Amino acid sequence: MISSAIRLICERGVSATGLADLLSRSRSSRNSLYQHFPAGKSQLVEIAVREAGAAMDVDLCAAMDGATPTQGVGLIVDDWKRRLTTSDYTRGCPVMGAALAESEPAVQSAAADVFGLWRNTFATAFVAGGLPLDRAGALAGFVVSAIEGAIVQCRATKTTTPLDDARAELILLFDNHFQEQR
Repeated sequence: MISSAIRLICERGVSATGLADLLSRSRSSRNSLYQHFPAGKSQLVEIAVREAGAAMDVDLCAAMDGATPTQGVGLIVDDWKRRLTTSDYTRGCPVMGAALAESEPAVQSAAADVFGLWRNTFATAFVAGGLPLDRAGALAGFVVSAIEGAIVQCRATKTTTPLDDARAELILLFDNHFQEQR
C-alpha cells in the first residue's frame, strides 16, 4: 500500500489521489487499509511521504558522500532527469506533492520534516566542504528549493532544461562559496 501511495502521489499529488485509486493500485481492500492505517488515507499518505523522503535521503547521502558539492548535486540532477524522462514526465517528487496538500496538515507536516532532513543532509556535506554552518544551512535550503522547483518546471514543460539550468547556476554558486574557503 505504501509503495502504491508513493507512486500515485508522484503522478497525481495528494488531492487527486483518491481512496479508491489507492485501493485499486495496491490491490487492497478497504478493511485491509483500515487494519494497517486506522486513520485511513491520510495516515497512509503521511507514512508514505516519510518513507519516500527517507529513501531519497539515503540517495542524497550516497551522492554527497566523498563528492564535491558540484559532483554530488550533479548526480542528484542526473538521477532526476532519468526519473522524469523514463516516466515521460509523469512522475514528480512525492514530497512536493505532499507539501501542497493544505487540506491534510499531517501530510504537509511530513513534507516539511522531509525537506528539513534533506536540508540537513546537504548542510552537513557543505560543512564538510568547508562552509560555516550558518552559510551551509542557507545554501542547503536553496539547493533543495532549486532542485524541487526545477522538477516541477520539467514536468510542466516536458523537458529537462530546467534541471540543466539549475545545475549550471548551482555550479556557479558553489564555485563562489567554496572558492572563498580555499
